Amino acid sequence: MTDLEFYTVLSAMWLSIAWLPYILDRIMVRGLFGALANYSTEAIPQSAWAQRAQRAHIVAVEAFVVFVPLAILTMIKMPDDALAGTLAFAFFAGILAHYIIYVLGLIVLRTLAFCVAFLSSFGLGLNLLGVI
Repeated sequence: MTDLEFYTVLSAMWLSIAWLPYILDRIMVRGLFGALANYSTEAIPQSAWAQRAQRAHIVAVEAFVVFVPLAILTMIKMPDDALAGTLAFAFFAGILAHYIIYVLGLIVLRTLAFCVAFLSSFGLGLNLLGVI
């Protein structure tokens, strides 16, 4: 398994469990049946950190949607490219850091972490086009 494949899988696995903290908070705040109920504007609000976790998860999924096609194309067209593995690591580190920093409420650092993920995807695209 290449580094590109490894960190793409790791990113997908992270996104597949990143919902757990805010769902557990929802259960703690609203109770099990309240958490399972349909959305309601009258529902008890979740903890502020859990609301931030949910938004961070949404942002990470949106970033992953851009990253994955570029990663797959790179796996097909340039399977031995070392730069792609480095960019995939940077993407994973960026979305993981973004989530943690967002949950903690550290605004400027949150944006910087997201930029790492964004620039990784953009770099993969540039690499595929032969620009870098």
